[in-house]
Amino acid sequence: MKASLAKEVNRIAGLIALAALAAFAVGHIWPLLVGLVGYIFWSTRQLFALYSWLVRDDHTEPPDSIGLWGEFYTRLEHLFQKERRAQEDLQSIIHRAQQSVNALEEVVILIDQHGYLEYWNAAAERYMGFNASQDLGQPLTNLIRHPRFTEYLHLADFREPLEIPSPVNDNRILQFRVTEFGVGEQLLMARDVTRLHHLEQMRKDFVANVSHELKTPLTVLKGYLETLLDTVPEEQNRLRRALSQMESQSDRMEALVTDLLLLSRLENTDADNDRQAVAVHGMLNRMRENALALSADKKHQIELDVPTEARLVANPAELESAFGNLITNAVKYTPSGGLIQIRWWQDEKGAHLSVTDNGLGIDPAHIPRLTERFYRPDNSRVTQTGGTGLGLAIVKHVMIRHNGKLDIESELGKGSTFTCHFPTERLVNRPTAVAG
Repeated sequence: MKASLAKEVNRIAGLIALAALAAFAVGHIWPLLVGLVGYIFWSTRQLFALYSWLVRDDHTEPPDSIGLWGEFYTRLEHLFQKERRAQEDLQSIIHRAQQSVNALEEVVILIDQHGYLEYWNAAAERYMGFNASQDLGQPLTNLIRHPRFTEYLHLADFREPLEIPSPVNDNRILQFRVTEFGVGEQLLMARDVTRLHHLEQMRKDFVANVSHELKTPLTVLKGYLETLLDTVPEEQNRLRRALSQMESQSDRMEALVTDLLLLSRLENTDADNDRQAVAVHGMLNRMRENALALSADKKHQIELDVPTEARLVANPAELESAFGNLITNAVKYTPSGGLIQIRWWQDEKGAHLSVTDNGLGIDPAHIPRLTERFYRPDNSRVTQTGGTGLGLAIVKHVMIRHNGKLDIESELGKGSTFTCHFPTERLVNRPTAVAG
């Protein structure tokens, strides 16, 4: 390029020298002017040819030229060729990626920050009924109109998947997961879980039916045990001890059946069933009194910090079950003389209930699985306290049904804090932040 530039400068200098000699020979400046005008005209033609070449769709076969302009065209042609190869490579990668995504059985949907459809794969056309000629650029909620799906996107809480019927086939159940990326963009993936849904429903029905069928014989058994304990003489210690153990285990089984029936109801009924404004202060105050009675000889110190005006739109029975499980667990797993703090507050994010104890604590490795059914990080403690292993699973389901979440913080030897977070939509009164 430097050599071509030098040649062009020499060419211009030579032309000027020739024009100057001609002007000197004739004694007039016009030959010099003619030479300069001619060069400017030639350069203008080259610029026009360059512009015409650049605005073409294809940049092949550049204009013929010499000197610096010829070198310039050659360099541009090489750049364009390199760009074309890069574009072809990129297009090939995109095409292969699209082929791979289209080969998936799972639905893949890409929506922009405004909720409009940008891309979907072939599975989305099969399971969702999308049409490329009509639906591209449409709001996703216009095509998937299920109320639970609309609420799912609105709340933007994607920790748990959503299961709804397919828009084109009510007998097919799809499970949606959402991943956020970029600036407000979302990637939705859905898979057919119809078979799993049917199996899960069979399990739920089995547990519910078995639990229901066990309730009656358990009631009869407990009645006979109570009668026998009342009639057996005090001196028959071995028999009374055996009957007492049988009564204790029947109580435990009854508690297990009760929890199983509650879980079954939470899973199979409408989440908005019996929705009303609950006076939280009164409910938690009663639970504190029950906790003090349960504590008995342990002499726990139970503190309650709940505003009297606290109210929450919820199912009162479910709310009482969730709060009761948290407070009961704190009493069970806190050593004698320990401190249990029950606190309620509201802020711009919603309402919050925390139950804090200075008890045994939980290894952080177990925390992610604590809400699983029958998961027991320490079987010995459960045996001692008589737990069913379903309490936190019940709390989790209640929170999901109330659009909330459960957070668990714990440290071995220092105690635990269980916090229930409710969205602002659940508040009856929405005051300014009270605390923390």
